[in-house]
Amino acid sequence: MLKTVLKRLRSNTLHSAFQFPQEPPAPPPNRLRELLRGGQDFDILLINVRDFALLRELYGRELSQEIETQLTTVLRRAVSERVHTAPACMPLEPGEYLLCWPTRGGDPRSQHDTAYEIKLIAQREANAHLLRWAGRELDLGFGCARHEGSRENGGGNREARLFQAVGEARLRAKMRLDLSQLSLSSEFNAILHEKKVQALFQPIADFASGTILAWEALTRGPEGSAFQSPTVLFDFAEQSGKLFALERLCREKALRSLGGIGQGQKLFLNIHPKTMADPEFTHGKTLELLEEVGLAPENIVFEITERHSINEFALFHRTLDHYRSQGYLVAVDDAGAGYSGLTSVAQIRPEFIKIDMSLIQGIDKDPVKRALIETFVTFADKIGSKIIAEGIESQAQAACLIDIGVHYGQGYYLARPAAPKPALSLDTAYLRKPQEPTRLITSCLMPIGNLVEAAQMRRQGTLVPDAQHCFEISRQQASIVVVDQEQEAPIGLIMEYQLNRQLSGQFGAALYSKRPIDAIMDRHPLIVDETTPVEQTAKSAMQREKIKAYDDIIVTRQGKVLGIVTVQRLLNTLAHVQVEMAKGTNPLTGLPGNVTLEREVEAGIGSGKRFSIAYADLDNFKVYNDTYGFKNGDRVIKLAADILDHSVRRFGEASDKLFHIGGDDFVLLTRPENVERICLAATRIFKRLIRTCYCLQDRQRGEVLATGRDGVERTYPLVSLSIGILEIGGPCTLLEIGERAAHVKKYAKSMPGNVYAWDRRPPLGSVLTSQAFAPACPMAEAEA
Repeated sequence: MLKTVLKRLRSNTLHSAFQFPQEPPAPPPNRLRELLRGGQDFDILLINVRDFALLRELYGRELSQEIETQLTTVLRRAVSERVHTAPACMPLEPGEYLLCWPTRGGDPRSQHDTAYEIKLIAQREANAHLLRWAGRELDLGFGCARHEGSRENGGGNREARLFQAVGEARLRAKMRLDLSQLSLSSEFNAILHEKKVQALFQPIADFASGTILAWEALTRGPEGSAFQSPTVLFDFAEQSGKLFALERLCREKALRSLGGIGQGQKLFLNIHPKTMADPEFTHGKTLELLEEVGLAPENIVFEITERHSINEFALFHRTLDHYRSQGYLVAVDDAGAGYSGLTSVAQIRPEFIKIDMSLIQGIDKDPVKRALIETFVTFADKIGSKIIAEGIESQAQAACLIDIGVHYGQGYYLARPAAPKPALSLDTAYLRKPQEPTRLITSCLMPIGNLVEAAQMRRQGTLVPDAQHCFEISRQQASIVVVDQEQEAPIGLIMEYQLNRQLSGQFGAALYSKRPIDAIMDRHPLIVDETTPVEQTAKSAMQREKIKAYDDIIVTRQGKVLGIVTVQRLLNTLAHVQVEMAKGTNPLTGLPGNVTLEREVEAGIGSGKRFSIAYADLDNFKVYNDTYGFKNGDRVIKLAADILDHSVRRFGEASDKLFHIGGDDFVLLTRPENVERICLAATRIFKRLIRTCYCLQDRQRGEVLATGRDGVERTYPLVSLSIGILEIGGPCTLLEIGERAAHVKKYAKSMPGNVYAWDRRPPLGSVLTSQAFAPACPMAEAEA
């Protein structure tokens, strides 16, 4: 009898104009049989995909079947989570689903609330799939009814009541729901009125530095309520026409709950594209709130999701340009899962592009996804954006993304959302991709104080029109340094372009006519002490956000303003120094040579600190060069340079320096406590890799048959690396260093294989050096 009822249900539907071959009707599930035979009341929910026939016609049977399969799974899970029981679930017509579960009693309005929540959850999860494949969303209709089996007698009457209840639910599913009929409506209004939302924060990690770039603000409804899920909360707000009010509340809650942040750190706020048209979403009110909590527009990133279409594109862009002119930044969320993909990204030109987690999951095992993310990174670099990978859930994913060159990451593996704002849950330093060795030495020891120019200074509290007048009378100055009232310590910076941008808006001049410059100054300018090296200052300047990359740099002396340095002068000076240094570099390896070495050694002696010098040389290199040719000889020298450089980076410090002083000779300057580990690694790696530079026959023999300098043919060992180590402990001459280095290197070369040898005499320049001459007693360690 049940099969007959279901057959009637499937046939009692108005077919659309599109006709498709029908699959054989599925048999009724055992769960539905149990509910009918048990004689108990059960709730019925009928879900239909509106315009499913059109969807099937446009995208084909395969995609529509995939949607049906996924919807069935999602609906089962949604019902189980919401009513805590396994439902009966079966398809009726294509795109139509029947779900049944035992009634738990209560007001019939609560049945509509439950059905509505299930519909929202199912629609959101199904849309995530459909958006990726078709660029559009599903529109689900729903209707609910109650089968009152406890009031019936006889099996036939039960089937009739089931048919009637399903028909009632189907009729309701075709109608648009009035949300005011739901008890959820009054609960939602209470949340808005009483401001009962919670702000959580999830950090966004900077892969380059291992620090936190920003936190994304996430909203949760009251715990234990139907609106605890943000899916239900925001979808209900949008459908009830209260999205603007909810987003205003969420922004205010996030800004007031954030707490203090570091220089350059940011807060990401999710913004629906429609919110840009909200008449109350104005710069004035937003700025007032930011000033109240001690933030500035450059700390805020508006995160616009691609999951929503932008209908009023012209209005959206005008509004977006207005906020950008005030200093706010923009991120596009869910890139790769939205309506127009890279097209809308290219039109918006965001500062940040957040890659949807569907493209991140499994990226460490999927070469296609890896290639796609590599393309995203290249695309972002070309338009001046940065990539943020969302949904990182494993170390393998994080390591793969770093290797690709993704700039930032976010996900449960790095930290879960929490309040107050959490730190990263692990040290990301070990994940970071090692920086490629910089062959061209760019260090410039010149202090930034040598480049200082006079600065215009104004005390805090100065009015904006007065600052504008300063730029008008002094065309040579492009900035004003804002100082405190007492000690003339810098507290902010105003660039002329920044001031003009603020005042060029429709109400800019009126808005700032009586406001102090504190309201528009950059509260986190780059401030350095006069002794800071030029290179370090340039690096800090280039790490600023794009909009501030060319802002002037404030230079201080004992905390007070000394002057400013323009980025143009800074880069010109650095370029000049690099050109001069490049003249002394080795063209084969790119390493600095004798001139730079002498300067660094003298600087090391002048510092008064102990340091070690390691002198490396290749044994039997001439034989190899004569046998295999100059091209392969250069290859061996390059290999030695790479191995030494790798060992320095792996076991040394950033201040260690490697030099190529000609031919097959290298010199390393490092700290005494690091030198042995560096030399041990270099000799071991060289022994293993040098064999790849020989033919198979020579590798197998472990020697080379060649003619020596005396013209006699004999066998020679493979090329090996010998390193002599000496320590500098005080004032000494370059001549003394050269003589001792040659001595200890000669001792190392007298031993077979890849070795390093210590000079056991007292360090050069130490007090003991002036005592009786101690014979060399080096200790060598050879690779077995």
